[in-house]
Amino acid sequence: MQALAAQGYIVYVLQPSGTIGFGQEFSSSHVNAWRKRTAEDIITGTTQFIEEHPFIDKERVGCIGASYGDFMTQYLQIHTDLFAAAVSHAGISNIVSYWGEGYWGFGYNQVAAADSYPWNNPELYVEQSPLFSADKIHTPLLFLYGADDTNVPIGKSIQMFQALKILGKETAFIKVNGEDHGIRRFDRRMKWNHAINAWFARWLKD
Repeated sequence: MQALAAQGYIVYVLQPSGTIGFGQEFSSSHVNAWRKRTAEDIITGTTQFIEEHPFIDKERVGCIGASYGDFMTQYLQIHTDLFAAAVSHAGISNIVSYWGEGYWGFGYNQVAAADSYPWNNPELYVEQSPLFSADKIHTPLLFLYGADDTNVPIGKSIQMFQALKILGKETAFIKVNGEDHGIRRFDRRMKWNHAINAWFARWLKD
């Protein structure tokens, strides 16, 4: 956040429904609702933030997220044209395949999708998966991934990247070899940061 602010960006971070730290009821609103409530909070909060700060250029708003935040980053681009560029790290485009493959996929869904499975709740697993609405994305979207990610296997973003390429959308994919869910080694992390900065500079700063 500080690194982005140092480049002249206005950085806004919000805690939407489902996040921790605000009590059990607030965090449980995420259960069996991977997307809608959280997305509405982010869109509403960001829109209001822009309206209340007239020095913000509403035509040059970026969006970045990782892991579940990356799932939400992909999902947001399907439902709003608010963002001029987006960056997605280690995210989930397909909840169906994540459920059966990811290191956390089954265990996480025991809580986040309690008693819901691909065969008894297709509304959750298919309709809430960004991949199945890839044709609705118009935002330039950069994918970043650790090649050895055991939490969210790399295929979860490869699927969406391939879909956007087929659809002729603005997108790019960067795989960081030797890294897991987060990019830890300093030299690799610096290149990872430079890639994010370059993507935002291209679309938000010309």
